[in-house]
Amino acid sequence: MKRTSRDIRTANRYEVLRQIIAKSPTSRQELAAATGLSLATVATLVGELLDLRMITEVGFEDSAGGRPRGLVAVNASGGALIGVDIAETYVHVELFDLGLNVLARAEEDVRPSESRPEQVVGHVAAVVGSVVAQAGIEGARVLGVGVSVPGQVDRATGISEYAPNWDWHDVPLLDLLTEHIAYPLYLDNPLRASAVAELWFGAARGRGDAVVVNLGTGVGSGLILGGGLHRGVSNSAGEWGHTTIVLDGRLCRCGKNGCVEAYVGASGIMLTLRESSADSPLLHPEDQTATIAALARGLAERDPVAVKVVRDTVRYLGAGIADLVNLFNPEVVVLSSWVAAALGEPLVEEVREAVARHALPRPNAATEIVLSPIPTDPVCLGAATFALEGALQSVGQRQQKRIPSARAEAHHRQ
Repeated sequence: MKRTSRDIRTANRYEVLRQIIAKSPTSRQELAAATGLSLATVATLVGELLDLRMITEVGFEDSAGGRPRGLVAVNASGGALIGVDIAETYVHVELFDLGLNVLARAEEDVRPSESRPEQVVGHVAAVVGSVVAQAGIEGARVLGVGVSVPGQVDRATGISEYAPNWDWHDVPLLDLLTEHIAYPLYLDNPLRASAVAELWFGAARGRGDAVVVNLGTGVGSGLILGGGLHRGVSNSAGEWGHTTIVLDGRLCRCGKNGCVEAYVGASGIMLTLRESSADSPLLHPEDQTATIAALARGLAERDPVAVKVVRDTVRYLGAGIADLVNLFNPEVVVLSSWVAAALGEPLVEEVREAVARHALPRPNAATEIVLSPIPTDPVCLGAATFALEGALQSVGQRQQKRIPSARAEAHHRQ
């Protein structure tokens, strides 16, 4: 799809604001260097962000022999953003200021019997209401709500096209949410959300090429290529969890056999545990979170069943990540989401060894494999940036509409 000049302007405005959030206070000259935009373009974009009260002037810094440089910083209280992480077992919501600092968070469990769209929407509406009340802010300050939902998503229409774990097909999720939530809504996928979070604040910051591997109930990869988020032609890039790792292997919830997710997603890990030791006290048959937590404790205590299950899982995970390393030659692979967080550094060490066995030596030598360093929910953080992007785009559209009338007034005065 060809980008219009307005799309490019929105992208530039977003990038300038991203740099200001990442490094406040900063000068227009530093912003030009960081973004590659001309100083004149940066000055115009900074002026727009000042008019929107998203940033503020904060004084000057001395420059060697020249005029003092004006400094700008994010105006954290200039608005609020909400990020929603809809997962198969929970809905987690965080409310951020414009500096993307968390002001409030809340969560509700989603039981297996509560997976109908209207039930999930009810959870989202309740938790969004909760964080707004907790933060004690006026609703008018909420610039937007970014909503992440697993599976295939059409961002433009707000439709959840396919969520295999819930067997959703063409669910008009944004329309359903609009009936309960009054703020502007922006829909996307957790693979993209977690990748953007790492790019802004995590292990991919300052990196040109990175892969963010989400390990939760679902499994996938967010791709940072050439310094930006890679979406693919239909916003479907990164569905690595549904690549085949075992021909004619386990049945995956997508309906295919032998997918990566069937072996390294939470339910796949539970099946490996059941096959290893059906009566293990580590197994909580109806509770993924409790089972993974028990495995993590067992791993720390060198419980032989826990060690075997994690090693068996890493055999598949390491081979799958080696494929990503060989395909994309990234600077860093980030292990993210709740299963990775629960199993922690012991998992990362096993994965590094397994990837080294499978990947080609040259790309493997150039790749770091790390745990996500983001202390909050990366998907909520990334979803909030989609709301920020949407807010900046809508501002651009309003400005475009105002320009003809302003010109007409000028002509009338002449």
